[in-house]
Amino acid sequence: MKIYFASDHAGFELKNTLINFVRGELSCEVEDCGAFEPDPADDYPAFIAAAARSLASDVESGLESRAIVLGGSGQGEAMAANRFKGVRCALYYGEAPRKQRDAAGRELDVLSSTREHNDANALSIGARFVSVEEAKEAVRRWLATPFSGEERHVRRIGMLDQLG
Repeated sequence: MKIYFASDHAGFELKNTLINFVRGELSCEVEDCGAFEPDPADDYPAFIAAAARSLASDVESGLESRAIVLGGSGQGEAMAANRFKGVRCALYYGEAPRKQRDAAGRELDVLSSTREHNDANALSIGARFVSVEEAKEAVRRWLATPFSGEERHVRRIGMLDQLG
C-alpha cells in the first residue's frame, strides 16, 4: 500500500520520523509531499493538497492508498484534505480519555472506529499533542484496521461522497 505524507513546519520532524517508520517497519511505499524543510513561514495547504490530490486520484482509479498529514493541531490539515472528493480524513490528538461504546455496547477506540465505520483513508495528526511513540502506535493501528464493510457504513460513505 502507498502512503502519502505531508506536513507543515510544526509537523515536519514527526512526519520524517513516521516516513522512516512506515517505510522501514511497516514496509509500505511512501511518497513525501512536503514540507521539505522546517520553514516557520510555510503554508500547509499546498503540501496537504499535494497528498490529498494524489490520494483522491488513487481513489478514483480504484487503487488502495492512504495519506497521513501532520500539523501543530492537525485541524487545518484535516480541513484541507477533506476538500478533495473521495478523501475522508480523520483527526487524531491521542487516546480519548473515555472509551466509546456502539449501540450493541461493544467498546470502541476512536482511532480504529475511523477505519471500521468511516473507512477513513487519510489521518491528520496533531503533532503538538502526541509523542513520537504514540504517533507510531496510532499509525500502526490505523493502517492495520480494516473497514467493516457493513451496509450502513457503505451507505453513509456514499452519502458523504455526494455532498458538495
